[in-house]
Amino acid sequence: MKHPVDVHVGKRIRQRRWMNGTTQQQLAEAVGIKFQQIQKYETGMNRVSASRLWDIAHVLAVPVSFFFDGLDAEGGETLQGDMPSDVLTDKEALELLRSYYAIPENQRRRLFDLARVLSEAA
Repeated sequence: MKHPVDVHVGKRIRQRRWMNGTTQQQLAEAVGIKFQQIQKYETGMNRVSASRLWDIAHVLAVPVSFFFDGLDAEGGETLQGDMPSDVLTDKEALELLRSYYAIPENQRRRLFDLARVLSEAA
């Protein structure tokens, strides 16, 4: 049976990998394993060892703690306001986020301000 923490860590690996534009194959090669193992980590089928998580964090350029963000003390996912905790599992949301960060900073700030105004008016 999948443990909720393993599922959460797997989701966070997939999210970060996708945000970086890294394929499962590229990540697997960088940490010295087969891409099928990355698939199993991302679905929570297999647990990620501490040393492997350390390697994955290094390749994806995040601290190890990144993979545990959004977990409560009991290992369940926390809600953030009215947003579901797994919003970044939605491919459209991830694509929007990646596109957002591809915009130059000054334009990105203006887009952010516009989105905030629109959400407040809704």
